[in-house]
Amino acid sequence: MDLHGFLKAFVRRWPTVVVCLVLSTGAAVAVTCLSTPVYEARTQLFVATRTGEDTAQLNQGQSFSQARVQSYAAIVATRQVTEPVVRELKLSTTPEELASRITAVAPLNTVLIDISVQDTAPRRAARIANAVAERFSTVVERLETPKQTAGSAPARPGKRRANAPATSPVSLGVTQQAVAPTRPVSPRPLLNLSAGILGGLLLGAGMVTLRETLDTTLKTSEALGEFTALPGLGTIPYDRNTPKRPLVTADGHSKRAEAFRKLRTNLQFSQVDDRPRIIVVTSSVPGEGKTNTAVNLALSLAEAGVSTCLVDGDLRRPCVASTFGLVQDAGLTTVLIGQARLEDVMQQAEGRLAVLASGAVPPNPTELLASARMQEVLRELAETYEAVIVDTAPLLPVADTVGLASLAQGALLVVRAARTTRDQVRTAAASLERVGVRALGTVFSMAPVPKGDRYGTYGRYGELPAPRASATEEETGEPAGASGAGRR
Repeated sequence: MDLHGFLKAFVRRWPTVVVCLVLSTGAAVAVTCLSTPVYEARTQLFVATRTGEDTAQLNQGQSFSQARVQSYAAIVATRQVTEPVVRELKLSTTPEELASRITAVAPLNTVLIDISVQDTAPRRAARIANAVAERFSTVVERLETPKQTAGSAPARPGKRRANAPATSPVSLGVTQQAVAPTRPVSPRPLLNLSAGILGGLLLGAGMVTLRETLDTTLKTSEALGEFTALPGLGTIPYDRNTPKRPLVTADGHSKRAEAFRKLRTNLQFSQVDDRPRIIVVTSSVPGEGKTNTAVNLALSLAEAGVSTCLVDGDLRRPCVASTFGLVQDAGLTTVLIGQARLEDVMQQAEGRLAVLASGAVPPNPTELLASARMQEVLRELAETYEAVIVDTAPLLPVADTVGLASLAQGALLVVRAARTTRDQVRTAAASLERVGVRALGTVFSMAPVPKGDRYGTYGRYGELPAPRASATEEETGEPAGASGAGRR
């Protein structure tokens, strides 16, 4: 997935991103509210060396202090310092736990030691810091004091006597006393909120990437064309009113009506040299809109002056007759078993469209559709009409369409946007290729309508849009036969 595709997926799956952002931000706010405030008190020590007034001795003392100060900083959190502080201040903690709250830092090229102590009470943090600094100074000076040995030789004139008390060559002085802090160092609301927002965005991006990786459905007609290598003859926009008003003649200026006109035009010009007369319309699985596509494609062809016959070849779940409000019991199966002739069961729908209903549902639809009699019926229809559109059963659940498609001159494969998987499309296309039927192209159905796309709301080019019907008229203006075939 490239950057452009990721951004499109990020925008398309914005609810997932919002949920992750809300959860992460809520967690950050909860942590901030539930966390106990922690205060930090700081004190600073200066390490001095007892030397003479000679410049060389001062430089040597300075170098000595800088060499030692890093080692001194490591002693601050030792038990020698923390245990007396706990006992002196009567703290309800252990020396080890106190040591975990003490930090000592010796900046490079300095003789300073910064000591910081964290505690839930600001005044107690300051008292502990000052007590640690005092005890630390005592421990360092004691460690640096040379030990006396018995029987030392008498000192030379002008020198300290061997039995004189020894002193430490270094001394530590407090340069900055710890005071009670006014603001806690933890939690940090702004930092936690920023981390929550950033974490939510990263979590959302990860979820979007994961869902896009696991989601094998086709989102755009371009992706469908690249995957199948078949021409995309049309993209039918999604309309939530389709189950109530499946026929595009109910609103000739709608986006769906214009989409079917484009499908009709593309189909007519895609096979100019060898235009097919018998076209089956099928899909991979149920619910992709194949019946709605077959019905409205036939209506669009009839509207353009092409003598068209619509055949309901789905003998398992026939819906064409109910869509138009026609009789279903007499139709294709009646002709196939020899109980009637085509002209006896042919019905007229809107305009010049002739409809051959399915007839009674047979127990052996696969055998009937692949029979020689079915081939004769299709040939007879092709001699009478310029275009024969056959609505068939889905390819993957049953074998009806495989036998029927081999008798046709072309096939349209309907694919539902963001619902049909790549494996389903691949298997369906392979089934059509296996029986030698010519795949004319694909129809991308129930595609999302881009926001701000107002094309199709106008009448003839250049005219203003017609007045919109009221909500009451839209609710009560249901045409006859709208029985829910729009989703088949």
